[in-house]
Amino acid sequence: MEKKMEGERRVEATRRWVIGVGFWVQGFRLFPWLGVNFFLKDGMGVAASSLQILQASANLPMVAKPLLGLLSDAVPIRGHRRLPYVAIGALLQAISWLAIALWPAISLPVLTIFLLLSNFGASICEVANDAIVAEAGKQATSSSGSGQLQSFAWMFGSSAGALGNLVGGIALSYFSPKIMFLFFAILLVLQFCTTVAIPESSLQLPKADTNLSAVSSVRKQIKELSYALCMPEIFWSVIWFSLSYAAIPFLLGTMFFYQTEVLRLDSSVIGLSKVFGQVTLLAWSVAYNKYFKTTPARKVLSVLQFLTALVMLSDVLFVQGIYRNFGILDSMYTIVFSGLLEGLMLFKVLPFSVLVAKLCPSGCEGSLMAFVMSALALATIISGYLGVALAEFMGVSGGDFSALPTCLLIEAACTMLPLFFSSLIKERREKEKKEE
Repeated sequence: MEKKMEGERRVEATRRWVIGVGFWVQGFRLFPWLGVNFFLKDGMGVAASSLQILQASANLPMVAKPLLGLLSDAVPIRGHRRLPYVAIGALLQAISWLAIALWPAISLPVLTIFLLLSNFGASICEVANDAIVAEAGKQATSSSGSGQLQSFAWMFGSSAGALGNLVGGIALSYFSPKIMFLFFAILLVLQFCTTVAIPESSLQLPKADTNLSAVSSVRKQIKELSYALCMPEIFWSVIWFSLSYAAIPFLLGTMFFYQTEVLRLDSSVIGLSKVFGQVTLLAWSVAYNKYFKTTPARKVLSVLQFLTALVMLSDVLFVQGIYRNFGILDSMYTIVFSGLLEGLMLFKVLPFSVLVAKLCPSGCEGSLMAFVMSALALATIISGYLGVALAEFMGVSGGDFSALPTCLLIEAACTMLPLFFSSLIKERREKEKKEE
C-alpha cells in the first residue's frame, strides 16, 4: 500500500513538473513579445494600425489548434501523444526567435513569417500541455482535483508572464530587443532538452489505441469531437465564450501608441502595467481555486464580462484627463488599470476551461480543448481587426487621438452585449452527470 502511494506521489510530482515547466515557458513568451512591440514601433517605424494588425495576425497559427489537437490525439510519435509534440513546438519557437535575433536588418515580411512560425510552435506546445492537464485532471479523484490542476497550470503561466513583463520592461532600458529574443531562444532550447529527457510513460496518461491506423484514429477523433460539440451544454457555451471576445473592437495597439507617443510613458511603465495584469491573473487563479470553483460558471463569466466593461468605461475618463485632475498620475493609472484590463480579458479562460474539462467526454480532451483555444484565438483576431477598423473609421491615428474617448465608449458598449445572451452558457446538473 505504501509503495502504491509512493508511486502515485511520484507520478503526481512528475506531472506537475511537466505542466509547470510547459506553462511557465509559454507564459514567459510575454518577455520577447514586449520587445516586439517596441522593436516594431521604434526600430521599424510601424504605424499604430499596422502594429495592431500584425499583433492580431500573428495569432493565426493558433486557429489551427483543432487540427493539432486531432493530430496529437490520433497520431502518436513513438507511442506517445503529448511530450513529443511539446518538444517539437519548443524547437520551432527556438528556431524562430534565434533567427529574429541574429538576422541582420530584418524586413517586416521576414519578421512576420518568423513570428507566425513561433506562434505555430507555441500552439503545438499549448495543445499538448492543455491535453496533459485535461487528461490528468480526468484521473483526479474529485472534480475539485481537476480544478486544482488547472489552477496550478494557470498560476505557473501567470507568474511567468508577470516575471517576463517585469524583466522585459527593465531590459528594454539597457538592451536592444534582439538581445531579449536571443535570451528567450536559449530558454526554449533548455525546455526542449528537458522535455526530451522525460519519458511520457512516467506521467501515466491514457495510452493511444495502437490497433488503429493513423487515418482510422483521426476519423475516430473527429467523430468523438463532433459528438462532443453536438452536446448542447458544450456547443452553446463555446458560442458564447467566442462571442464574448469577437464582439469587442479591442483597441490594444491604439492605447499602446497613446500611452507611449502622447503620454510619453517609459517602457518600464508599460512593462509594469503588464506585470500587474499577470499578477492579477495569478491572484485570480488562487482565488478561483479557493473560493469560486464551486460557483456556477455562468455567474462567474458574466461578472467578469461586466467588470471588463467597467474598466473600459474608466479608460474614457482617463483619456479625457479627469483622473489627472484628481492628482492621479498617468503612469500609475496605466500600471493598474491598463494591466487589470489585459488581465480581465484572460480571466474568463480559467473558469471556462474547468467547465469544458468537466463536460468533455473521455477520449477527446486534447481535441476539444484545442478547439476551444482555437475559437478563442480566432475571436481575438476578429476583435483586433474590429479595433483597427473602429480606430480608422473614427479618424484615430498616431497624431490625432481626439476621437479616442468615443472609440472607448463603443468598445465598452460592445463588451456589454454578450451579457444579454449569458443563458447560452450551459451546465449539466449532478443527476444528468450520474446518469451519463
